[in-house]
Amino acid sequence: MKARHYGALMLALASGLLLSACSDDDNPVKGLLSDEPEPVIWRFALEEIGGSVQDAWAQEFRRRIEVLSDGQIQVEVYPYGSIGTSPQLTRLVTDGRVHLAFASPGHVADDIPEAGVFLLPFLFPENDGANRKVLADNELRELLQAGWQDAGLQLLDLVPEGWMIWTANRALDTPDDFSGLRMRTMTAPQQAEVFRAWGADPVHLPYSEVYDALQLGQVDGQSNPAFAIAEMNFHEVQSVMTAPKATRFVASVVSNRDWYRNLDEEHRQWVDAARSGMPEFIDEIQRDYNRRRLQQLRESGRITLEQLTDEQRARFLEASLPAREAYRARAGERGERILQRVQALSGP
Repeated sequence: MKARHYGALMLALASGLLLSACSDDDNPVKGLLSDEPEPVIWRFALEEIGGSVQDAWAQEFRRRIEVLSDGQIQVEVYPYGSIGTSPQLTRLVTDGRVHLAFASPGHVADDIPEAGVFLLPFLFPENDGANRKVLADNELRELLQAGWQDAGLQLLDLVPEGWMIWTANRALDTPDDFSGLRMRTMTAPQQAEVFRAWGADPVHLPYSEVYDALQLGQVDGQSNPAFAIAEMNFHEVQSVMTAPKATRFVASVVSNRDWYRNLDEEHRQWVDAARSGMPEFIDEIQRDYNRRRLQQLRESGRITLEQLTDEQRARFLEASLPAREAYRARAGERGERILQRVQALSGP
C-alpha cells in the first residue's frame, strides 16, 4: 500500500514538472540545450617545446583566431613530442589528421627540394629587416608555394627563428675543423651537403635524440639557434659554440592544401587576418629569446662562444659553393628561379 502511494506521488511530481516545462512552449527540453553551435577545433602541432619561438607564434595565432571568430574557432596547440617527430607532424598534416603545423626545411626538403634554399649558407641578408622583406616578396612566395602545394601542403608563413650556432667540443673556426666531425643533421640531403662540403660526416637524428647522442659520443656536434641550445640543454654536453652568421633557422607554417582551399570563405579570411603582422611580431620575439638565452649560456660557465671574423666566414662561403650546385641539381628549374630571386633581393 505504501509502495502504491509512493509510486503515485512520483508520477504526480513528474507530471507537474512536465506540465511546467510545457506551459510556455511545446518543447519540453527548451532551455536545457544551448542555441550556440559547438566550437570548431583546429589542431596545431609544433616542432619545438612549450615556451619556444614556435610556441609563441602558435599561441598568438590561437589568440587572434579565437578573437576574430568570437570563439567559433578554437586552436589546440601540441608541443614537440606530444604527437610525433618533425617528419611525422608534416605527414599528419598531409593526411589531414592535423590542421596546422610547423615544418622546417631540414626535413621538408626531403619532399620539397625547393625548401633546401633555406639551408644554403651565406645567401640571405644579415640585416633582420632586409631578411623579412626577402621572405615577404610575392614572387618568391609564389615560387615556394608551388613546391609546397605539389607536396599537398599550403604554405601559410615563413618564420625566421634566429641564426644557427654550431656546437662541439672544439672551436669550428675553419672548414678544416669540421674534418671527420660527426655533425647531427635533419633528414634533408641539402643540409648534409653543406656540412659535407666543409668536411663533416653528417648523421641524421630526430631532435629529441640529439642530447643523448651528444652525451654518448654518437655525434660530435649540432647546429641550432641559441634559444634551442639552451632549452634542450645542449650546453651540458658541449663546450664550444661557434657563431658563423651563415644560416638562419627558417620554419614554415603549413596546413593541408585541400583543407585550406575548402575552408569556409569567412574562416579563410580569419586565417589570413590572423597572419597579418606576424613577421614583425615573431621577429621581435625570436631576437629577445635568442639574446636572453645566449646570455644565459655564456653565464652558465659550461660553454664558450666563438665569433667568426669576416675572413673566416669568407672561407666557409667559398667551401660551401658546391652545396649550391647540389641544390640546383636537386630542385630543378623552379629551384634555380628561387635561388636567383633570393640573390637578386639580397643584393651583392
